[in-house]
Order: sequence, then structure tokens, then C-alpha cells
Amino acid sequence: MAENERPYALRCVPGFHSTHEGIQLAAQCADDASDEELQFMQQLGIEWMMVGVSDLADQNADYYKRLKARFDKFGLQIYRIANRSVHNMPEVTLNLEGRDAKVEEFATFIRNLGEAGIPYNTYAHMGNGIWESGRVVGRGGMDARTIDLKTAKGRWADMKFEGDLTHGREYTEDELWDNYEYMIRKIAPVAEEAGVYIGIHPDDPPVFSLGGVPRCIFGNFEGYKRAMDIADSPNIGVCLCVGCWLEGGEEGMGVDVPGAIRYFGVRNKLFKIHFRNVSEPLPALCTETLIDNGYMDMYEVMKALREVNFDGAIIPDHIPNMLGGKRAGMAYSIAYMRALLQAANSEAG
Repeated sequence: MAENERPYALRCVPGFHSTHEGIQLAAQCADDASDEELQFMQQLGIEWMMVGVSDLADQNADYYKRLKARFDKFGLQIYRIANRSVHNMPEVTLNLEGRDAKVEEFATFIRNLGEAGIPYNTYAHMGNGIWESGRVVGRGGMDARTIDLKTAKGRWADMKFEGDLTHGREYTEDELWDNYEYMIRKIAPVAEEAGVYIGIHPDDPPVFSLGGVPRCIFGNFEGYKRAMDIADSPNIGVCLCVGCWLEGGEEGMGVDVPGAIRYFGVRNKLFKIHFRNVSEPLPALCTETLIDNGYMDMYEVMKALREVNFDGAIIPDHIPNMLGGKRAGMAYSIAYMRALLQAANSEAG
């Protein structure tokens, strides 16, 4: 493939001004991050930041513009704004009371991003949140999130989910597909008009039905392909969380991580990558690990991204807790990712 044969759509978004093409390192922080924290990101050579905004009153274009100006002082650009209120919405996924109000809130959020020149948003479509079984001690005493399907419980924001039927009944796959189609046909035109790209995150964990809610859309490869066809929009694509894909495993997901990268990458559907590893796929006990300590050879992931000329941000995610605080894990992860990236670029010539 020639270097610019398949230019990524994000290159054309106003405000998306990377200093270079290709894979770019990014990280996450809160909107109230201290100057010292932003300086630390600058020292790591990070180019893009994913910024969580916790106060709903601040979810507006004027506030986003002020954030951009502050981060710019440290040489950091904002790739994504996170809004937990329009992420993992059971009202939308399960067609509960208040669905239309939530869809409109999501649309308003996308318009605000566009007005502020924020090029991208990650969206997750889980009806009963992220499921986990607490934390366990790993290498050298690190503690990390783990998933045991026999004991796992769900959570999102201030919501908690547990039991065989988290919403009082079992939902069918057809219902979930209808609800997804209802939402995406309203949101995709808004994203196109606003010039914002939406990458949809895999279910966490994927594959297995949890609490009476099937994970059939963003819980396997075939579901993703069908969902992209339904959206039928250049602005709707994939936030590929490598860790979630590894939780499902090649057998459960229907394709391995490099295969997913190649399929979505050549179709300009890869918008962002969560670069993380896990101990083994479900239904075995699955624990999050540092990049070098899971069952996936993450160099193969980086090479696949380089092969499809991925031109976007990759972030470390769900970093296990190390001695030295959060910065220790962040520095370890970014340094490891940079080394893999340099090696992949050198190998590709």
C-alpha cells in the first residue's frame, strides 16, 4: 500500500493538526489536571490528550475551547472529550424511558465538539456497563482489574448492575439491533455535519451475555461489521480496545487483533486504539496486565497498525497500579509503546 493511498479521514478535520503522519502517542487525563501533570505529559513526548469532563455544566463548546487553549500551552492537543452522560446509556441500548432525550443529548454533545474543533469521540454501547470482579495482585505486587464471569458485576458512573437479570428481563439480540439502528441513524448525520468522528468501543467484556443483555453487536467481529454497515457513514468507525478484544479471544471474537486491524484499517474505520494487554481470554480468569506481560505479543499489534498506515492516536489504558503512583505506570507504558513504534517504523523502512 502506498504511503497516502488511503488517507485517514481525520486528517481533513479542522483543528486536527498532527505534527506528523502515522501512529501518534496519546494519554488520558481529567479536565482539572494540574500544570505539573500536563508538563509530565509534555516530558513524555505525548502529542494528543483524551480529556474527561466530569461536570455536566461544563459540557459545552465554550468550555472545550478554553481547555484547548490551556492544553496548547503545554504543546498538547485534545483528541477527545469524554462525557460519561452519553456513554453506555441503557436508555438507548435497551430502549428504556428517556431514550429520545438521551439521543438528543448525545447529538448536542457531538455538535459542541464540532464547534470547538474537537475531531473525535469514543462511544460505548453497553446496556449494563463494564463488568469486573475486583482487583488482584500481579507481578511484583501490582494490583490490576480482573474478570471472573462467575462473580463479575457491572458498573457505569453511579449505576451498578448484578444478577441474572439486571433490568428485570432477558433482552433479545433483535431488540438490541433495532435499538442500535434507531440511535445511529439519528447520530451519524449529526456527526457528518459537525465534522466529528465517532469510534465505537468494544463491549467490556465482550462475547458473553451478562445480566440478561446479549453482547452481540460490539462483542464480536461479525457484529462490528454489521454495525458499520448499518451506520453507513464515513464518520462512524471503531475505537479498537485491544484489551477488550483480547478478553474475548480469537475464538470468541471471530478474528484476532491483527486481523481486526487489517480489516477495519484498510476501510478507514480505525479512529483510535486502546493499547493494552490481558493475561488470557475469557471464560478463564482474565486479568489486565502491563503491555509486556499478557498473552498478546503487542509488537504484532503495532506492526499491524503500521501495515495499514494507521494515522491516529494510540493510548495506554487500564494501567495496573505500580509503586510510585499513576505516573510510574504511565511512563512505563508510553516508553514501551514508543519503543515498539520505533521498531515497527524501522522494520517497515
